[in-house]
Amino acid sequence: MAAGQTHVFRASLTPKVYREIEMPSTGKLYDLAEAIIRAFDFSFDHAFGFYSKLTGNMYDSPVKYELFVDMGEADSDAKSVKRTTVAQAFPRVGSKLLFHFDYGDDWQFRVELMRLGERQPGVRSARLVKSVGEAPAQYADPDEEDGPDDE
Repeated sequence: MAAGQTHVFRASLTPKVYREIEMPSTGKLYDLAEAIIRAFDFSFDHAFGFYSKLTGNMYDSPVKYELFVDMGEADSDAKSVKRTTVAQAFPRVGSKLLFHFDYGDDWQFRVELMRLGERQPGVRSARLVKSVGEAPAQYADPDEEDGPDDE
């Protein structure tokens, strides 16, 4: 793999709400996770993992990468998100993983490697290249309860 190569990903919440992110192919999954969360204007403040099983029980995925491994709390056969490059996790165009962020609020993004590119001079980290659809709020508004106000 060329040192100046990039991976361009599409991270989708729905088919009409997605972000495309370009980053160096040598970047880590941790960096990709942070770039996805920032692209959706979320706070990068929860545990996460990447899973090869896109539907059904993600924990049954034959390939998985979890932050818990890097925190020393893993009780599975998952691999590290801080030591695994995006090129290792997404070896070819069309590769897909489920990115699960915030196990409590259960944000699930489908991440697909759309294409390979060439790094632009001076660009060392991930960058947003396309934004489609409005991102939802990360947390529900506490002032918006179900039903009308009682007065």
